[in-house]
Amino acid sequence: MNGAPASLLRACRDLTPGFAVAALGVAGATVVNAALPSVSRLVVALVIGALLGNFGFVPQTTRPGLQFAAKRLMRVGVVLLGLRLSVSQITDLGPTTLLVIVFTVFATFFSTQAIGRQMGLSRGFCLLVGTGFGICGLSAIAAVEDASGASDDEIATAMGLVTLFGTMAIFAIPYAGGLFGLTDVELGTWIGAGVHDTAQVVAAASTGGAAVLTTAIAVKLTRVLLLAPIVAGVNVARSRSAANSGLTTKRPSPIPLFIAGFMACVLIRTLDVLPNSTLDVAKTAEGLMLTAAMVGLGAGVDIGKIRELGPRPLVLGAVSWIGIATLSLGAVLLTV
Repeated sequence: MNGAPASLLRACRDLTPGFAVAALGVAGATVVNAALPSVSRLVVALVIGALLGNFGFVPQTTRPGLQFAAKRLMRVGVVLLGLRLSVSQITDLGPTTLLVIVFTVFATFFSTQAIGRQMGLSRGFCLLVGTGFGICGLSAIAAVEDASGASDDEIATAMGLVTLFGTMAIFAIPYAGGLFGLTDVELGTWIGAGVHDTAQVVAAASTGGAAVLTTAIAVKLTRVLLLAPIVAGVNVARSRSAANSGLTTKRPSPIPLFIAGFMACVLIRTLDVLPNSTLDVAKTAEGLMLTAAMVGLGAGVDIGKIRELGPRPLVLGAVSWIGIATLSLGAVLLTV
């Protein structure tokens, strides 16, 4: 009986220094976001973590806690993200809008990987970029990082690309929507389908009014729902590859536990069994955990190694960004 409490105490002691750094990063990101609401708190947290890690402010004692935040807290945050989405929100979009979402996600996901491999980039890195640009930015990249087999620096680079081009989209897509004369529903659908991270979608849609924002969030969260089948597909493909290669390593579950949790939260929200006060608490917890995870991920970034990857990742990011913006706009104009 004494062994379990002692082990728990040791684990808490090992994790505490890293948790303290993550908490400071969350506080800093929250302050910046409050002063500049158009700047995503997740992006700021990632930058803070990278600065701390590359300027020697992350001693070895903080690594266990920061790594725990980057992986475990990220997954809990993704699970809680499911409480934002109900089946009725999806069905209210209508079949044509759902077609736009599915087409844009899968076209971006597969074409980005094909182009990246033609450029000589690793399969794992291309998977990260295709998932991040196609679905929900940083959270999606974190969801497939284990299955991708990519290095920490490739993960950091993929997140940097989503951050860079998603930030550009905050300003470019609403401006272009005005030039094309899009209606509120059309603009909201384009933003929800063509901008990467959820926070970036909110920032871009907020400039267009309530109707644009409501549509954009519904479309975006429906894109997030597609994370489940894509992660399942990636894990099945990885299992088959391992079997064909004769490897005896443990095969990943087709549906990771945190993705199953995400789907369960969608079901809970659909059944409407939780009061608004509980949903508000869950949303706050989700934001804090995802922000802490970004600090942990940023702290593991080695900028020197990222530079060694060369300009090809930047080119792939630009191609993927232009591709998803063009595909989603074309689909909106043709169907919505």
